[in-house]
Amino acid sequence: MPRPPGDLLKISCVILTMGNRVAELNRAVESALNQIDGDVEVVIVGNGADVPEVSATPPEGSAAVVKSIRLDQNAGIPAGRNRGVEECSGDVVLFLDDDGWYASQKVVAHVRDRFATEPDLAVISFRVMDPDGGIGQRRHVPRLRAGDPQRSSPVTTFLGGASAVRRSAFLQVGGLPERFFYAHEETDLAWRLLGEGYRIEYDAETVMYHPQVPPTRHANFHRLNARNRVWLARRNLPWPLAVLYLTNWVVLTLIRERGSATALKAWFAGFVEGLRSPAGERRPMAWRTAWRMVKLGRPPIV
Repeated sequence: MPRPPGDLLKISCVILTMGNRVAELNRAVESALNQIDGDVEVVIVGNGADVPEVSATPPEGSAAVVKSIRLDQNAGIPAGRNRGVEECSGDVVLFLDDDGWYASQKVVAHVRDRFATEPDLAVISFRVMDPDGGIGQRRHVPRLRAGDPQRSSPVTTFLGGASAVRRSAFLQVGGLPERFFYAHEETDLAWRLLGEGYRIEYDAETVMYHPQVPPTRHANFHRLNARNRVWLARRNLPWPLAVLYLTNWVVLTLIRERGSATALKAWFAGFVEGLRSPAGERRPMAWRTAWRMVKLGRPPIV
């Protein structure tokens, strides 16, 4: 009997680590290796840190492998993931946070089937669930109408640490923008993929568990968030849309952070940095791409 088309796609999984969450990393690797009919190639990237030894091993008879590479310094999330993709041999690459894990052993089979039968699908964004039963975070559903996380839909961006990408499409548009270091790098990639005619889907059937942690735990969150939002606009939007996009986010930030002078100061410092510093190659999207995003429910001004 011939093998179904999905079996022809090889799956890799890239996991970034700072080397300081050994038990969690082991759990993440184990959840990738123990996928039904998986044979997943796991690539662990030590981002400026040695990769801890993990005890998770592939099931008996599996062709799954575990590889590790070490970057000399913390190069940031996008650069770390780009290095991981370079080391992969898979047609589809899963990105998994080292403190996350897959809720089901059928995630890879589902992902493989979707990519095998939908050639214009570039990214699947997973549903993130709190392992302790919390209601989850709005930002984990990458669309404006985020009230029902169990509803799948086309989207215009995705969650980097809970996703699967078509490697050929990822490489076609140049991967993640490394100068971003952290924040909005997935949206930059997503907009460029949409410009090439690919689709991005939020798939509620693919579930990753992840503890609830606020993004503001990162010391430079507000500065990098603002700087990268300016870079995102400068790199990807026609100038009229760029002005609208940035004006909108200035207003939203003033409303959201009005009670924190420290947050506002850091955000506007990052905003100015984004205007003054090089953003990288500018490739403004076509107006038809912007219109496509409008029809998908998220115009590139918010």
